[in-house]
Amino acid sequence: MQGKGVIKFFAVLLAVSCLYQLSFTWVTKNVEKNAEIYAKGNEAKEKAYLDSVSDKPVYPLFGHSYQYCKNKELALGLDLKGGMNVTMQIDVADLIKALSNKNPDADFNKALSSASQISKTDPANFVDIFMAEYKKISPNGKLAPIFATKENQDHIKFNASNGDVTSFLKEQSGIAVSQTFQILRTRIDKFGVTQPNIQLQTGTNRILVELPGVTDKERVRKLLQGSAKLEFYATYNTTEVYQFMVNVNTLLAAKDKASKKDTIAKTAVTKVDSATIDSAKASLLSKVKKGAAADTSAAGKLKSDTENPLFSKLQLSVFRDANGQVQLNPGPGSIGRSLEKDTAAVAAYFRLPEVKAILPQNLKLVWSNKPEGKTKVFELHALKLSGAGNGPVLTGEAITDARAESNMQNGGYEVIMNMNSQGAETWGRVTAEAAGNVADPNDNKAIAIVLDDNVVSAPRVENAITGGNSNITGNFSQEETKDLANILKAGRLPAPARIVSEEVVGPSLGQESINHGLAASIAGLAVVLIFMVAYYNRAGTVAVVAVIVNVFFLMGVLTSLGAVLTLDGIAGIILILGIAVDANVLVYERVREEMAHGKSLRVAVSDGYKHALPSILDANISTFLTGLILFTFGSGPILGFATTLMIGITTSLFCSLLISRLIFEYMLDKGWDIKFSNPWSSHTFKNANFGFVKNRFKFYTFSAIFIGAGLVSMFTQGFNYGVDFQGGRTYEVRFDKAISTQDVRDAINTDMGEGNEVKTFGGDDQIRVTTNYLIEDQSQSTDAKVEADLRKALAKVNPKFEIIGQQKVGPTIANDLKTSAILTVLFAIIVISAYILIRFRKWQFSLGAMVATVHDSLLVLSFFSLFKDVMPFSLDIDQKFIAAILTVIGYSINDTVVVFDRIREYLTHNNAKTDDPKIVINQAINSTLSRTIITALTVIFVLVVLFIFGGDVLRGFSFALLIGVIFGTYSSICVASPVIVEFGNKNLK
Repeated sequence: MQGKGVIKFFAVLLAVSCLYQLSFTWVTKNVEKNAEIYAKGNEAKEKAYLDSVSDKPVYPLFGHSYQYCKNKELALGLDLKGGMNVTMQIDVADLIKALSNKNPDADFNKALSSASQISKTDPANFVDIFMAEYKKISPNGKLAPIFATKENQDHIKFNASNGDVTSFLKEQSGIAVSQTFQILRTRIDKFGVTQPNIQLQTGTNRILVELPGVTDKERVRKLLQGSAKLEFYATYNTTEVYQFMVNVNTLLAAKDKASKKDTIAKTAVTKVDSATIDSAKASLLSKVKKGAAADTSAAGKLKSDTENPLFSKLQLSVFRDANGQVQLNPGPGSIGRSLEKDTAAVAAYFRLPEVKAILPQNLKLVWSNKPEGKTKVFELHALKLSGAGNGPVLTGEAITDARAESNMQNGGYEVIMNMNSQGAETWGRVTAEAAGNVADPNDNKAIAIVLDDNVVSAPRVENAITGGNSNITGNFSQEETKDLANILKAGRLPAPARIVSEEVVGPSLGQESINHGLAASIAGLAVVLIFMVAYYNRAGTVAVVAVIVNVFFLMGVLTSLGAVLTLDGIAGIILILGIAVDANVLVYERVREEMAHGKSLRVAVSDGYKHALPSILDANISTFLTGLILFTFGSGPILGFATTLMIGITTSLFCSLLISRLIFEYMLDKGWDIKFSNPWSSHTFKNANFGFVKNRFKFYTFSAIFIGAGLVSMFTQGFNYGVDFQGGRTYEVRFDKAISTQDVRDAINTDMGEGNEVKTFGGDDQIRVTTNYLIEDQSQSTDAKVEADLRKALAKVNPKFEIIGQQKVGPTIANDLKTSAILTVLFAIIVISAYILIRFRKWQFSLGAMVATVHDSLLVLSFFSLFKDVMPFSLDIDQKFIAAILTVIGYSINDTVVVFDRIREYLTHNNAKTDDPKIVINQAINSTLSRTIITALTVIFVLVVLFIFGGDVLRGFSFALLIGVIFGTYSSICVASPVIVEFGNKNLK
């Protein structure tokens, strides 16, 4: 074996890297365990503990903080951790209406209404649908005059063609999606969720949001669907509000003192005389100065003191003068800073009625939208309310355009924004007031840019800005500048974002998924390892070591890539356990053949690896292509499955071909006796001579009858579609005792109309409810109403229940998913068939592969239709089923390629002029029968374990894989190879 040194070095390097990546998870779990012990069930104390160590070293070897380790740990998906998964869709119809300034043109509005209806079932681009509908209604109509408004004059001209309008609308819809994405990301960052995930689904107007650990569904819905509010405010500086802060601090101290002594009436606490306030000012300012002098870090604040409840949590903005004395900051900027853990307490102080009473009515205190640098310190800004309504000086509706550019003077980045005429006039007046005395920098004020009640920027104003064009500068990165430009433009593009799909997983269901996943993984691993040792003796032990190392590498790579481990990902790992031994089986069967030819053990091992390599590579590349297609076109949990599948195939190749080879080399060098079989397995399938080609028409007949019956069933009784393919809502409900599904169905049908589906989910005390009730209603209150009505109906049967999980899919996204699934399967068949054509260079092989994959897909679909109401568990057609179909296609091709490789080998080494290709092909099939059956058995064993221990969430998925592997094994032997005979008999001679 060449390059052993390089392989050893790379293996050690990979092992150390994986160990390092996985160590972060171990460190964070230890810290969280300590927090749990410290808190003793008190969630607030546990969170406070974790906050206190967030920026402190908890990984002594490298000095990494808890927060750093938390960001690097193995991330768990919602189905394992609990939380909420939401798909947002931008309402392009409302966007188009807004871009036209709600133009009353009858043809325009009729086309828009018609397009909205069509888009519910048509996955095409909404702008294209709208333009097509407008052309039908008004063949000679011109849309440019409708959109050539004053705000759009830089983008579309009055005499522009309808093609130009199409381009303009697509551009603006893309901008609207990007802006909404930025706004949602800003909101989610402020939501305080650990490891949130937000993804813009490329090529669509949809945004995927994952919020692990979230339980307040209504809060999330309001957060995500609420309209973005962009405002501009004049500001106060620290010296202007210092007196008020002192008043608040003194008031809170007096209140705290009164509460502790319990001698002063509550009503008397709210009254603090001016003398008390005045006498406290000097000492407080002195303490502010001392605090600043003692701790000059960004997170510095006054030592906690019952006499200074406010200033113990809020450090006022100060600076050092020429004499080194600490003074209050007289210039623009924030008035103070607080640690993230203290912001809620400070905000609560200012919400107290007695505190509000002593603050100016035109003062509004708002936090910055993100912490300073890499700290956990947030700035507090004092906004000056203006006008009769005590509001902002300007709103986002005045912004017509904003763009990010490089600032050539200081080498940084800036945002250039443009306003409409009314906004420009107001902006000129406001900035003139903020600039104050231009000659005195301390007289300059800031203008705060506020999005959803969070300050995103508060730039100093040095001069009056007229003409409606102005630059915003600051300590921005390039990405932050782009984000700010997008946020500024959001005011003029009111494109509502609605929830079209959501899934909520309760913590208890997530924990159950973890338990089931671990049980299935351990059981699956044990079954594979026991079988390999039992069948291949000591060589099987080598495969065991390779599989264990493979799992270790797989988990390490997953963590290093920041991939999220989902329940479907665990299913992928379990499947990889079965597939991983395939390469070992191919090698071992080859070694056994070489030894049967009289070769020495060392030569047999070398030749076994050499001759098995083409089949191993072809089989794994075809399966990897399936995973790549899943990853490209899939969404949600399918991505986790695809990621795990691709990484697992890569690591299993490394372990099966290189790690196991190194172990064999070591054993041979030591002179160990290596056996590749036990007495009972040494002659299994040896000299097999089944007439697969001769009996091919019997196999054709069986397949035709089964698929024919399945097609009849598909067109008559159809399928049980999951909620993600038919739209609707699904709720998983757990009762305190066994429940009758019929009683639940009757109660729900009475309150929510007919057509609801109720099935047992898990034990007799759990059910799954699927309903289309109010699914067309897009109002924000609908989700809460549906859940309330469901709870009311369930309470009639048994009031002791808990909703442990739920999912919602709108009709539009359901149709899109269904169309995408069909196209994905077809694309996978074409891509894999093309690979076979390139690899084998004969169209007969490619045709055989295509027929086999279509055959397997139809068999599985037929089974799910014929037995949809027969099985004691759900046979739903959903996204997971499509993942199963594609995996079956990949496995079937994996199996077929191995047979094809042997057929090609036999045809090459046999005399094609004298030997009948039918006989040669049949011999080739029989020679690989041992490998085919053994590999199929290992995968089947694993899938049976997954079916038993994987829980109800994965039962339908694992069953689809199980029957798919059985059909795939059957087709590679009995269908794919005979097809070569049918179409290539003459060409192969």
